[in-house]
Amino acid sequence: MGVPLKVGVIGVGKISEQYFASFPQLPNLDLVAVADIDAARTKQVADEQGVRALTVDELLADPEIDAVVNLTIPAAHVEVGTKALNAGKHVFAEKPLGLNPTEALPMLELADEKGLRVGSAPDTVLGTGVQTARQVLDSGAIGEPVAAQVHWSAPGHERWHPSPLFYYQPGGGPLLDMAPYYLTSLITLFGPITRVSGLATRSDRERTVETGPLAGTAIPVDVDTHVSALLEHASGVTSTLTVSFEIWATKSPLFEVYGTKGTLEVPDPNRFSDPVSLSTSDAPDFVEVPVSAGYADAGRGYGLADMARAIETDRPHRASGRLAFHVLEAMDAILRSSDEKRVIELESTVERPEPVPFEARPETW
Repeated sequence: MGVPLKVGVIGVGKISEQYFASFPQLPNLDLVAVADIDAARTKQVADEQGVRALTVDELLADPEIDAVVNLTIPAAHVEVGTKALNAGKHVFAEKPLGLNPTEALPMLELADEKGLRVGSAPDTVLGTGVQTARQVLDSGAIGEPVAAQVHWSAPGHERWHPSPLFYYQPGGGPLLDMAPYYLTSLITLFGPITRVSGLATRSDRERTVETGPLAGTAIPVDVDTHVSALLEHASGVTSTLTVSFEIWATKSPLFEVYGTKGTLEVPDPNRFSDPVSLSTSDAPDFVEVPVSAGYADAGRGYGLADMARAIETDRPHRASGRLAFHVLEAMDAILRSSDEKRVIELESTVERPEPVPFEARPETW
């Protein structure tokens, strides 16, 4: 392992807690500073982490920092990411990569021009859950994959999040907030998406914040809250996707892959290491599959560590900006398909990311 990548985090809201929990496990990352528009919160988190508290501009200008972890709200992802690249720093951002492909593409082009890396969540697909599912799929255990079905739903993030209003603004909703986990996993399993057909709607249900200091605050809803899509992959596999903030309860399968010789139950890709189950024509009862691939005991931030290792070894990183861009274009196309009532062909493509061997451990990097 070479010199650890010096990391600064911009945005210390709720999701940052999960990144901070992972950093001590990742010896090729060195957290040195945090920044946020809330100075008091910045100071509190900096003290907790034992690092420097900076303003956003100070962090971007700091010559010690090699990479910026961008945990701002979706509407600021491209703005902050572009500033970081212009400051000569690699970027790893929370999803989505941007609000739409048009605003996100110049950021990737800028990174290419400057010889810098852009990575993006979700990196949950690098854990043992999805990676084991991929290994089982690639082994031929269910024969040739034919189709997949994905369903994620909840009544809405206002039931648990103390500041959920941005989830109902552009860049949020069940599609841009939750579908990246599933679309990234589908691409990891089956390769790039070639065309999509989508339907999107929203109810007139009144929503209010239910927890925290904003409890009782009304939430304006400016995004669709129930989205379904049919996807075609370049490999020929078709996938159906439903994500919703409108469903109180369901018995629908979460994530299943159907092949010519069996069915694979893929664990929730919002998590890293839930078990994989398999049913085959010879053994129809679902049985749990032994873990066989992926970063063990992983958490948010492993995608950045994988990127740091890729920089050191001059190879492509797995949770890449190009993969996130392909996911973003797919989501944008789903909404366009719903509005325009037609099938949309995607313009971008992306290589299926390299699998993560099970023997890969942070202590060996």
